[in-house]
Parts: sequence; C-alpha cells; structure tokens
Amino acid sequence: MAAELTGLNAATLQQLAKWNAAQFQRLLAVYAGQPDANVPPMLGKYRIESGALRFEPQFALEPGVTYRAVFLPGKLPGGSGNSVITATFTPPPRDLTPTTVVVQIYPSGDVVPENLLKFYLHFSAPMRRGNVYEYIRLFDEAGKPVELPFLEIDEELWNHDLTRLTLFIDPGRIKRGVKPLEEIGPSLEAGKSYKLVIDREWRDGNGAPLKASFEKTFRVAPADRQPPDQTQWQVQPPTAGGRHALTINFPEPMEHALASRMIVVTKELGESVLGTVALENQERRWTFVPDTAWQRGRYNLIIQTTIEDLAGNNIGKPFEVDVFKNIQRHLAISTVKLTFEIR
Repeated sequence: MAAELTGLNAATLQQLAKWNAAQFQRLLAVYAGQPDANVPPMLGKYRIESGALRFEPQFALEPGVTYRAVFLPGKLPGGSGNSVITATFTPPPRDLTPTTVVVQIYPSGDVVPENLLKFYLHFSAPMRRGNVYEYIRLFDEAGKPVELPFLEIDEELWNHDLTRLTLFIDPGRIKRGVKPLEEIGPSLEAGKSYKLVIDREWRDGNGAPLKASFEKTFRVAPADRQPPDQTQWQVQPPTAGGRHALTINFPEPMEHALASRMIVVTKELGESVLGTVALENQERRWTFVPDTAWQRGRYNLIIQTTIEDLAGNNIGKPFEVDVFKNIQRHLAISTVKLTFEIR
C-alpha cells in the first residue's frame, strides 16, 4: 500500500528524480494517527514511477489506524505559497476469525530420549514473530510447569514463511557437568511423562489467535548418547520400471527436518535422482518416490554426517562429548555412502 501524488508535469518529475529523501519528505509526508506536532512522519521510500511521485511506507499499515498524507505544493521546484493539501485513509479492520492451527509437532512419536534436543512446531499459516515463549509451556506429570526448559533466544528460529518454529531444549539442561543441569536439573527426566502446551492466544500473521490450543503428551526414555550408525539402516530397494518408494528403516527415530534433506539418491556415476522425500512411522522410516520410473542399475545414498537423531547425535559424533573419556572414534569426511541395486 502506498501514497501517490499525480498530476505533475514531465519537467517537474525530471527535477524530482534528482531529490533525496529529506527533500521528498518536506514535499510529501505521511503520518499515522491523529494530528500531533510531535509525531514524526513515517519512514519509507520515495520514487518516481508511472508519471507520479510514490511513497511506500517501510512498515505495513495497521488496520483501523487513520493515516494522513500531507502535500505542500509550495515545496515543488519553482513553487511558492503556503497551501496544504491533506488526504486521509483508514485501512479496514482485519478479519480476526481464528483459522490458524498447529498442524504437527516433531518429533511426532510419544516417546523421546531424556536428552531430546529440540521440537519443531508446524503451523497451517504464517505466525507473528516476537515473545513466542509466552505461549509455550511444558508441564510435568503432576501438572507443574517445568522451570525454563527452553533455550530462549531473541533471534527466534523461524523458517522463511513463518510456518515452522524450531524450539531448542536448553543444552545446559542436557549436557552433564555444566551448571544449569547441576543446579536446576534436567528439563526432562527418564521414566516420567510430560505435556507440551501451545496457547491459543498466540497470534498468527493477521493478528488473530489460534483456532485452538494444542497439546502433545509424551513419555521420556533414558538418554541416548550413541551416534547414529548408517550401517544398521535397512535399505529396501523397489523394482525397476515403476515409481515405487525406496525405503530406509532406521533403528531409532531421526530428526525430521535434517533427515528430509540430508539423504540424497544418486546413480552409480553420481548423477542425482530427483524425487519426493517423506518421513513416516514416527520418523523411523524414510521414503523416496522418484519423479521418473526406476531404471535397472546400481545407486547410492549419499548421507551428510551432520544428520541427527533426536538427541542431536551425528554420524560418528555424539552430541555430548564427555571430557573425562578419551574419544577414539572420529570421522573427518562430511558424507557417507550406502549402495543399493535396482533390479
């Protein structure tokens, strides 16, 4: 949404094209709210476009707020006088009928390790940034809130379209030998049940609350400190001539977002095979459906070693490295390969 000043001749527009922002603001300024000498004009960009002077505000206009565009003709090149031309505009109120819901929380299973590293919260529509931790609560099996279970950071970890939030368990409540774990205790304890609650008062991108609260109940298993071992994965190749799914069954649930993009299928000579990836069976099964029919031959699964299980362990590297132990195992390469054949 923008303010436009039209009716200017070509010569005037040619001179205005040489102006800076301060000069434009003295000629045409836009204000929010009621007239007040202490209210500064809105920030934005001025440009000459389609025979008009156009002002585009830096921030979106708020519904229900009255905006005033003030034009001083005397400030035009060669102009004189003190006349003032004002136009007002009030954007219509937004429809605040709740429609956005929590679509899924990952991990999707009902059992997680005591050293679970993160949750992913998926929403059906873009959400509003800011103060997200006010709307997320973790309760123990007695219904008592868990004290500061999450890593609360100012730079909230949203995806590009604001439909997925990454929520980290405070690593200080996971790693042994660090103060938060010793002084407060773990966020999650093996053998107990918890409930993650998303408050319906959380606002979406339009300012409407969620359609409903969302709850995820889960049990906690002992901590997982063993790195994933790709040699234990069960690869099930399809037959040639069709587009049936290639399947990998994992011995344990894998981290959803990373497993979706850190396993690539290639032909024997390295050419990538295009297709669609999905995680099923509570992230214990990876499937790949090719865009075109499988051909006979040998194929590779190229796996980035930074893929993670639910505890943040990578291939060849546990999330928690115990300083009191001599860690012998180390992988310097960034990928590993599994080979299979289509017949």
